[in-house]
Amino acid sequence: MKIAILEPLGIPDTELTAMLKEAVADKAEVVYYNTRKEDIETLIERSRDAEAVVLTNIKYPRAVMEKCPKLKYICVAFTGCDHIDMDYCRVRGIKVSNCAGYSTAAVADLVFGFIISLYRNIIPCNEAIRHGGTRAGLIGSELEGKKFGIIGAGAIGLRVARIVQAFGCEVYAYSRTKKSIDGVRFTDLDTLLSTCDIVSIHVPQNPSTVGLISKEKIALMKKNAILINTARGPIVDSKALADALNNGDIAGAAVDVFESEPPISENHPLLTAKNCIATPHVGFATNEAMYKRAKIVCSNIKSYLNGKPENLVN
Repeated sequence: MKIAILEPLGIPDTELTAMLKEAVADKAEVVYYNTRKEDIETLIERSRDAEAVVLTNIKYPRAVMEKCPKLKYICVAFTGCDHIDMDYCRVRGIKVSNCAGYSTAAVADLVFGFIISLYRNIIPCNEAIRHGGTRAGLIGSELEGKKFGIIGAGAIGLRVARIVQAFGCEVYAYSRTKKSIDGVRFTDLDTLLSTCDIVSIHVPQNPSTVGLISKEKIALMKKNAILINTARGPIVDSKALADALNNGDIAGAAVDVFESEPPISENHPLLTAKNCIATPHVGFATNEAMYKRAKIVCSNIKSYLNGKPENLVN
């Protein structure tokens, strides 16, 4: 059996190789590619003879899998699987596992980095002090007492909820599955958007969530509200969000995800929107998260080789 690791996983090659060797033992041959290539021809070449492949967020379409007759298992070293042709996997009986949980702390950390940066004007303050400025016009806001809305009550959303309670916020949540969590008031999406001072998005991307935060939904938000998106870009209408920021309909936004993986077009509307922080999909990217992810990958592979695959998403 051949297992193909299609790209680097964010930890030193020597450490990853040692971890894989321990997980696989003599049950399979492991081929590791330490460069990231996203073109279909290269992905076919790297995957062609493999029974199992490991990849992060590279698009892995039917056009690749059709050329890989031995393929039976995909380990996605990521949380979301919207970049995998899951319908084709189901047709072919290809099992897919993910690495949910590895970036929960990392993404939640970034959420609060964003919020505090916006509330305390950290980026404008940095510019002001470097150009002879003062705090004039840069008086910030506190988190305490604010109404904080969380869209999506999965692992990351719930971690954000726990943290924000320590800041003294009132916590609201919207989720497809209503839950009972101390200190969190579950409500419908429109009520959350129209009530909350801060809205943070934590839903997966799927047909029901693409465009969830539309022009009409953004129009429900308060003028002093800020929107945080560390989930997936297509969940939010970027043009509508940029227009709302530029028109002063909402106070600010911070976005780590876009319609496609960075680099994005220099003409993307959010890059010139007022009071918008944009980062190149770094929410999951911490040293600690990379090691957590590598451990889950190795555990997934070991479980698959033992005939008991875990963390399956199909």
